Parts: sequence; structure tokens; C-alpha cells
Amino acid sequence: MKTGPHSASHRAPHRRRLSLGLDFGTLSGRALLVDVDTGEEVATAVCDYSHGVLESHLPGQKRRLPPDTALQHPDDYWRVMIRTVSATLREARATPDEVIGLGVDFTSCTILPTRRDGRPLCLEPRWRGNPHAWVKLWKHHSAQPQADQINAVGLRRREPFVGAYGGRYSSEWFFSKVLETLQLAPEVYQSADRFIEAGDWIVWQLCGQERRCVSAAGFKAMWVTPNKNGGWSYPSQKFFRALHPKM
Repeated sequence: MKTGPHSASHRAPHRRRLSLGLDFGTLSGRALLVDVDTGEEVATAVCDYSHGVLESHLPGQKRRLPPDTALQHPDDYWRVMIRTVSATLREARATPDEVIGLGVDFTSCTILPTRRDGRPLCLEPRWRGNPHAWVKLWKHHSAQPQADQINAVGLRRREPFVGAYGGRYSSEWFFSKVLETLQLAPEVYQSADRFIEAGDWIVWQLCGQERRCVSAAGFKAMWVTPNKNGGWSYPSQKFFRALHPKM
């Protein structure tokens, strides 16, 4: 029998190509490994958030939170990611270099204020007791007065985003929550270098580069205003100044 470097007995074993999906939900996060060549689901794992949804008190605080508050702890996202990714790799008997792609999705609009390097304000001792420094979950509805203000100003100025959102911008969305922070906790607003979707924050921390997801920006953050280049952009600075001089 003939043998050589190209014979079947000397061929390198088939190397799997896997894609990892990370899904961050309201009470838990999960990971999914998929074989990109076959479409097969190779492994899955789920992990609950340690702090769940913060609706009554902040960690270590006795003061009750206002009605319709729904916050989260950003450290829960890391814990979920570490546990679920490790579990799926173990279950699949996969090595990290077999993972050739990574996708992240997040329940939105969930936002947090951060420093310029991405550090969440709520992790700093100065801001731990201020609810506006924490992650505001999608179902944080206490920004309804700010949403009403955004709608009133948008209608008066005939802003394009009003029609794009069916005539009503929601309290769940990006700028309602940002305006709430500015009006009720201006010191937090001034200290924050960024307000960012939690999904974009995770990508930033994983990749070291800040990027904004077009889907989230368009659906939640008014990236629906036509610009002179035939594309889309945020509303004008004049609109934001009409909401608040410091926006």
C-alpha cells in the first residue's frame, strides 16, 4: 500500500469552525455555539443575573427606588459571559481558536453612563448610591415625562423622527432616559463621558473600540433623520438644545 504526505493516513483532522452567540436578556444571559459549516447547534448554556432587575433598592442601599425604576448591575453581564462561554466550550469540547465569529444581542433599549474608557459610573464609590448612574433596563419607565417632552418638542419643530416612530417616542428609549438623567441627576450627566447601549458597551469592552450598532441607533436613538448626503443622522443640535440647554 502506498503512503506519503498526501495519503489518507497522514491527513490533518478536520478543524471545526464555530460561531459563538451571546444573548443578554432581562433576567439572564445565554451562549450558543454553532458549527458554521453544518448549521448544527453544538452547545448552549444559560446563567441568571446575580442581581436580577433592581426595582426596589440598589445593592447595599436602604433607600427605596422611585416607582417604575428598572436597573441592572453591569458586573452581571461579565459573570454571565464568563460562565456561559466556558460552559459551552466545555460541552462542545472546543478550543477557543475554533471560534471564528462572535455575535452579541441585547434586550434594548438598555443604556448606561460611562467614563471615556468605558468604565461604568455606578462602579465608582461616589456614584453607587445614585440610581441614574446605573444601567437603565429597557423596562425602566420612569422617564415618561421626558418622553412626553421629546414628543411635544418634536411635533412643534416637525422633526422627522416623529413620523419614523409612528408619532410617539417611547419612555423606554435612549434619549428619554438620557434626558431624565440630565434633569434629575445633572451631576451624573456632567460626569459621564458617554451614554451607550449596553450591547454596544459589551462590544466595546470585548474589542477595545467604541462602535454604535446601526439597528439600535435607528430604532431607539433617533438615527432616522435624513442628511444632505442621502443617509441618516441624529436630529440637529437645535432640537436637543430645545429639550434642554445642556443636551
